[in-house]
Amino acid sequence: MFLFRSKPAFTDGVIDLIQIRDWLADEEMRFGEEYTWRITLHNRRGEIGRINLRLGESPCIYCFGHIGYHVDPPYRGHHYAQRACRLIAPVIARHGKETVVITCDPDNAPSRRTCEALGCELERIITVPDWIRRRWSISKVKCRYIWRPTQGSPASEQEHSSP
Repeated sequence: MFLFRSKPAFTDGVIDLIQIRDWLADEEMRFGEEYTWRITLHNRRGEIGRINLRLGESPCIYCFGHIGYHVDPPYRGHHYAQRACRLIAPVIARHGKETVVITCDPDNAPSRRTCEALGCELERIITVPDWIRRRWSISKVKCRYIWRPTQGSPASEQEHSSP
């Protein structure tokens, strides 16, 4: 299922998240429900990155995490991924999740700093099973961070619509 929207689902006055699609549960990866948002600068249309929320539980979620984000190179260093994570905290709460996993490569210092700034706890560093690596081109080793979105400083978000 695809839903395309143009008005922000969430904003903090610095960035907007525009929901671009909802996915039905993927049987193979077992990601559960998925939401994807474009990250844009506030009141601008140009995409500067994306954030994805996967609500399932599976071996793939164990390695990929519940949250995936990407910020395009010209926009890195402004904490946009951290802001985007905080903005989707209400969606996480609506789905009854108290904790979510964010994974990143051990050598991805900016992503690790994002997790630390969110207040995530490094659970462990894992070796990704070969069958997952072969199927989905994922790194061999991942840091697993646990985030409790309801703890820490609340995001200053303004919700316009809900997924």
